[in-house]
Amino acid sequence: MGQKVHPYGFRLGVSKDWKARWINEKNYKEYLLEDLKIRDFLKKNYMAAGVSDIYIERPEPGKVVITIKCARPGVMIGKKGSEVKLLRQRLEKLITRQFQLNIEEVKTPETDAILVAEDIASRIEKRASYKRAMKRAIFTAMRKGAKGIKIMVSGRLNGADIARTEWYLEGRLPLQTLRADLDYGYTTAFTKMGIIGVKVWIYKG
Repeated sequence: MGQKVHPYGFRLGVSKDWKARWINEKNYKEYLLEDLKIRDFLKKNYMAAGVSDIYIERPEPGKVVITIKCARPGVMIGKKGSEVKLLRQRLEKLITRQFQLNIEEVKTPETDAILVAEDIASRIEKRASYKRAMKRAIFTAMRKGAKGIKIMVSGRLNGADIARTEWYLEGRLPLQTLRADLDYGYTTAFTKMGIIGVKVWIYKG
């Protein structure tokens, strides 16, 4: 039976770059744990900023470069940089080394798979129709220049007794083409009836 490879991992080194750019055999465990803490902290505490990607580089021992890509950088920076100062103070408790913080804006969040998945999950949690949320996301992504998009939701949809999977596809989605700029995002919606998984694939060209 055929198994599906992760679209991002499949393209690493070809059309996608590593999200952790460092190598250290001696302190590997320590660095990896630190990376996980940073990612977890940013994802949990800055959901309102629409965090899409977090890139962590270690160009030299004792230095960390964190690049955060988000849809609403103003939320993370704050008025006159007040929020970013607080963010630095909180990160200092997690990182024992000197670090540099870069915040970049995602120009078209409507074609960012992770942000689209999180938007759909948030609508489902607010008891909106999953079909309407999916169709709205597809329409917006295609209007913003996506060449193709597929959205899949799984779980007890609309509170049904039996879990099922539903998906919508529009345009092209070349999953086997390595040079294709294919974005993938996955998240979960927590409802009273249980967990609903949301997966999004977006082909940008």
